Amino acid sequence: MELCELLQAVRDNPDNVVVPASWGQGRAGFGGLVAALVFESMRAKVPEGRPLRSLAITFVGPLALDKPALFEAEVLREGKAVSQMLGRAVQDGQVVTIVQGSFGAPRSSVVDVAAEPAPAMPPVEACQELPYVPGVTPEFTRYLAMRWGIGGLPFSGNKSREMGGWVRQRGDLPREPMTEAHLLALVDAWPPAVLPHLQNFAPGSSLTWTIEFIQPLPSLDTHDWCMYRALIEHARDGYGHCSAALWTPAGELIALSRQTVTVFG
Repeated sequence: MELCELLQAVRDNPDNVVVPASWGQGRAGFGGLVAALVFESMRAKVPEGRPLRSLAITFVGPLALDKPALFEAEVLREGKAVSQMLGRAVQDGQVVTIVQGSFGAPRSSVVDVAAEPAPAMPPVEACQELPYVPGVTPEFTRYLAMRWGIGGLPFSGNKSREMGGWVRQRGDLPREPMTEAHLLALVDAWPPAVLPHLQNFAPGSSLTWTIEFIQPLPSLDTHDWCMYRALIEHARDGYGHCSAALWTPAGELIALSRQTVTVFG
């Protein structure tokens, strides 16, 4: 199933969604997809005109593949401009992912501060792509393409504090507008920025993740490449603290991301 099909599945029947093994990340479902599915269940309960401002995501446990899961959402508070939401992915009666989201209508304000410029990045065609290799790379990378322009590939012994490049969906899919759900998958497609520091394979994953979206979203479709850069701010004792951002090909800021990651190596 393509990303668009799974997003439609959670819109149609959030009580019974099966993430197929092709969207695996090791033995579990790809975290970016799980977050996107929870977000879709939340957005369905938010009034029109209140775009997503931020999500705080905790991966409580792994979501099992090829097995039904429930995606639920509740309104915590609905103010004049802001809706505070809580979403969960539940499997076998256990919460596997919990998401707190803030959706807010625009307000008139004298404060107007432009984003910092996007980083210099080699063009897409000059960057090395991480190929999808069955049994070697995560299964979900059959759907999402990443091209490295900064730092090293995972387990390459590259000690750079930065990692990034370009990301988009793979394949000749129908063009459709890029939404926050698509962007969640694109941002989380990248491995933890600490993994290039390793010389041998070791598992690593997101523990917590916060992401903020710049609204209104730039006009993009699902064929467009987006630019990504992550920065390691600190790493020790098996935990890394990383900030990241996503930009349009023209350098317009789309989202700001922050993760606490675990690494077992």
